[in-house]
Amino acid sequence: MGRRIQQLAAVLLLAAAVVAAVAAARDEPRRGSQWDTVMSMLNCRSDSSLIPSYICSVIGKSRWGWGSDDPDEYTAPPAAEEDPSPAARRRRPVMTTLNLTKYLDPLPQMARIQGYDLWNGIIPVPTNLTIGMYQKTWKFHSQMNETPVFVYGQSLETATFPGPTIVARQGVWLDVKWENHLPDAHILPWDPSVPVAKATKGGVPTVVHLHGGAHPPEYDGSAFAWFTRDFNETGPAWTRTTYRYPNVQAPGNLWYHDHALGLTRASLLAGLLAAYIIEKPEIEIPMNLPSGEFDLHLVIADREFYENGSIFMNTTGTLPDIHPQWQPEYFGMTMTVNGKAWPYLNVHRRRYRLRILNACNARYLDIRFSNGLPFHVIAADSSYLFAPVTVSHLVLSPAEIFDVVVDFSLAPTATEIELLNSAPYPYGLNGTAPDPNLDGKVMKFNVAPYGQLDDTPDNSKVPEHGVPYANVSALPPTMMTRYIVLYENMTTDNKTMNLYINGLRLEDPVTETPRSGTTELWHVINLTGDNHPLHVHLGTLQAIQMRELIDPLTFKDCMIKNNNTNTCNLLQHAVGATLPVPEEEKTWKNVVKVPPNFVTSVVVAFLLVETNQFYPFDATTEPGFVYHCHILDHEDNAMIRPLKLTKW
Repeated sequence: MGRRIQQLAAVLLLAAAVVAAVAAARDEPRRGSQWDTVMSMLNCRSDSSLIPSYICSVIGKSRWGWGSDDPDEYTAPPAAEEDPSPAARRRRPVMTTLNLTKYLDPLPQMARIQGYDLWNGIIPVPTNLTIGMYQKTWKFHSQMNETPVFVYGQSLETATFPGPTIVARQGVWLDVKWENHLPDAHILPWDPSVPVAKATKGGVPTVVHLHGGAHPPEYDGSAFAWFTRDFNETGPAWTRTTYRYPNVQAPGNLWYHDHALGLTRASLLAGLLAAYIIEKPEIEIPMNLPSGEFDLHLVIADREFYENGSIFMNTTGTLPDIHPQWQPEYFGMTMTVNGKAWPYLNVHRRRYRLRILNACNARYLDIRFSNGLPFHVIAADSSYLFAPVTVSHLVLSPAEIFDVVVDFSLAPTATEIELLNSAPYPYGLNGTAPDPNLDGKVMKFNVAPYGQLDDTPDNSKVPEHGVPYANVSALPPTMMTRYIVLYENMTTDNKTMNLYINGLRLEDPVTETPRSGTTELWHVINLTGDNHPLHVHLGTLQAIQMRELIDPLTFKDCMIKNNNTNTCNLLQHAVGATLPVPEEEKTWKNVVKVPPNFVTSVVVAFLLVETNQFYPFDATTEPGFVYHCHILDHEDNAMIRPLKLTKW
C-alpha cells in the first residue's frame, strides 16, 4: 500500500474514532481508552506518523494542545543517554552558541491599542476592549522552528508575544473583557505541590493583573479569581468577566500579565505578558520626548528552548520528593526582545525613547551599550523622575521598567552597538556571571552611517525637568511602621523547600492592614542569599535607605527560631554600611530591589502620589490585594502575602 493511501486510510479511521471519543474526551480530557486509541493512531510526534503534517498541526493547535494539565500525565523529554533517537535529539535543549546566529532578525514592535475613544475627534472618553488569551505558534528566531505559546490579542490571528500594548489616557476609565481561549492542557509543566489553581473540569486557569494599576480589589486580578475557557470553571474569588481600569494614577509605564495562583511562572514563561501605558499630554507634550516610530518598547525575556523550537522548562524539581517540578529560579541562556532571540534594530542618528521592561521570570539585568553610550533615564516604572538622570548602565529586577532617552547621534564612529548584560544569576551573594556569547548579549543597534539623509529631523530633547511629586518628601509623614522579613526555608542538605514572608503563607490570616489614603514605612529584612524585587499591589513604593546587617548569620538563626525582630535585637544588627538608593530609582515605583543581608526601608503610599489624594474608589472591598516577591518562582512557592486595606 502506497504512503498516500496509508495516510488517507488513517485519516478516515481517525474520523470514525473521533466521533466515538469526543464525548469522553470533553468530560475527561486526555483520559480513557477512547482518547488513547485516537492518540495512538495520530502519533503526530513520531517520525513515522501516518497522519499528514498539516493535520498534525491542526490537532496540535486544537484545544487539547501539546500537553496535559494533569501533572501526572506530563512526561519529561528523555535525556540523551536514555533515548538516542532522532526525535529525542530534536527535543534536547538548543545549543545556542552553535545553532543560532545573533542579530539575524529585526526587532518587532507590538501593536498599540488605544484604550479610549475620542468624542468629536478631540475629547477622550471611555471605551471597552475584548482581549483574549490564545494558544498559537511563534517563531522566536528565523533559524528555529515555530513553538507553541500562550499569548494575548484581540483575536487569534493578531495575538503576539508579547501581547499588544494598551495605551490609556489618565482619568479616562477603560473596560476590558478578558477571555480565556486556552486549551485543556498547559504547554509547560506545573507543580501540584505548591499552592496552585487546579481546574477539575479541564482547562488552564488564568487571570489578568494590571501590574502597577490603581483600581478596586475586584479588578486587581486576584490569584484566586482565576477562570478557565469560556468561564467553565472559576476560582473562589472570581466575580466578573470584565475589569474596569480607572487610570487615575500618575502617567507612566505599567504592564499586564497572568496572575493565577501557582501558575505565574509557567504562564508568563509561555507568553502571557504585555505592556500598558497611561498617558497625560499636559505633562508629556512640554517634555518634547521622542515620539511615533522613535518611541519603542524593549520587552526583555530570557528563555531556553528544545531543538524543536519549543520552550524548555525544568520538569524535575530541586527536591522532587517534596516538589516534583518546582525549582527556585528559571534562567534561560537565550535572550529575547519583543519575542525575538537576539534581534537587531536599524536606528537613525537621533534620539530614541526606549521603554525597557524586564519580563524575565527570575533574571536580573545589568544592561549597557558596548560603546559606552549613556542612558538618560526619565522615568522608572509608573512615574517620571524629578529630573532626568544620566547613567552608563541600568540594573533591572524582574518586573522593573526604565524609561530612557538614548541619543544615537553621540556615537561618532560606531555603526553597530550591542546592548549587553552583565548581571550574575541568581542576583545576590553567589551568582554566576553570564556567558559573554549567550545571555551576556541582548540585541544590536545598527546606526545609520554619516551622510545618510533623514526625512525626520530630530526636534526632540532630553527634558530638563520631570515631575515634582517624584520626591518622597512631597507626601505627608508615614503613619505606620512594619517589619517585613523574607525567609528561605532550606533542607538539611541546603536545598530550597519554599520561601515565606514573616514566616507565613498566603493562606494564613492577613497581618498587613494599612489605612487607605495613608503612607507607611516598611523595613524589609532580607535573610536570603538572593536580591528580591518587592511588589505591593495598589501601593506605590520608594526605597529611602539600605542598611547592612552586622553578623547576619546570628540574626538569621535567631529569626528562624523566634520570628521576632525585638527578641533578636534587630537594632543591634542593623548598624552596618548603607548602600545609596540609585538616583534613577528615586521616584514612585511598582518594584523595589531588596538586597541580601540588608534592611531596606521603603515608603509605601496607599494614595494617589501625583495629587496626594485618596483613591476615587473603595479600596477596602474583597478580595483585597497581595504583596510578593516578583521572582515568579518565589511568588509561586510562596513568597506572597495578603494585603487588606481598611477605612479611616
